[in-house]
Amino acid sequence: MGKIMQGIMRIRQRAIWSWQGWVHVWKTEQSLMQWIWANAISIPLAVILPLTAGETALIIMGGVFVLAMECINTAIERVVDDISTQRRDRAGQAKDAGSAAVAVSAVGVGMAWLVILFRLVTTG
Repeated sequence: MGKIMQGIMRIRQRAIWSWQGWVHVWKTEQSLMQWIWANAISIPLAVILPLTAGETALIIMGGVFVLAMECINTAIERVVDDISTQRRDRAGQAKDAGSAAVAVSAVGVGMAWLVILFRLVTTG
């Protein structure tokens, strides 16, 4: 098999693993569904409102970033629980830090919305 075919096979395998990860988070994490709903509201608003292309892209990218953070948070939770289900300070700290990553990314998107809406109101 040539290098190109090997590269294609690696990309294909990575896509399969990524899809399996997404499906797992989809099936097991209620919070992912909440962020999907937030995106289902945010993205159409970003498209409908008179935003610049950059502002629209920022809102869409931010929403996708929050979904990615939720996947990472789930990965942290799974690894911590796989090591041990006993309550341990560092395990709790790792889970809390993963949760904080989701929250911080969501606050960032909220702040972007505020800045953009402020511009619309003040220049509109």
